[in-house]
Amino acid sequence: MTTESVEVRRGLPEGAAARVAELYWEAFGGKLGRALGPAEAGRRFIAGHLHPDRAVTALSGGEGGEGGRVVGVAGYQLAGRGLVGGDAAAVRAEYGRVRGLYRVLLLALLERTPARGELVMDGIAVDPAERSRGIGGLLLTEIEAIAVEQRCRRIRLDVVAENPRARKLYEKHGFRAVRVQRTPWLRDVLGFGGVTTMHKEVAAR
Repeated sequence: MTTESVEVRRGLPEGAAARVAELYWEAFGGKLGRALGPAEAGRRFIAGHLHPDRAVTALSGGEGGEGGRVVGVAGYQLAGRGLVGGDAAAVRAEYGRVRGLYRVLLLALLERTPARGELVMDGIAVDPAERSRGIGGLLLTEIEAIAVEQRCRRIRLDVVAENPRARKLYEKHGFRAVRVQRTPWLRDVLGFGGVTTMHKEVAAR
């Protein structure tokens, strides 16, 4: 699937972990900073705990279908695995036993478990210099294709109140808000004060 010079592929290209972690941190560092920061440590942790089979990537500038720079990534959770892994033991190993415990508790606040027949989006991260080219839409289209192939009945995602741009993209591609949870007590801890859960129904082939 291509648009202009952008190609979308499933999985992560070999050697792309650091680049994907950079994009992911740029998009979600504000939310993950207290749990995985500082930025250098957070990017290192993400790069070291990626599940390549839970990603869709957008590549730009490849020649003849080879290579290309990663300009976007979308992650998803299915069958108990998401794009970014790393259990409590991994967090403590990276950040220390005492500081790691606090970070584990913060990450637990962000955990989202798919219901039966549901694919959960882990978020979309697009290079700021490449936005407004339709890359987010291409990534969403491929995620939907995966959900259909996996016989899921719907896709679920959460978008924070502080990210209206993302919500607008999701609405444009058929997602509808089903629940709004106000979380003012998390604003100082995780950087957002509310979460909107959105669904898109899909039909299995």
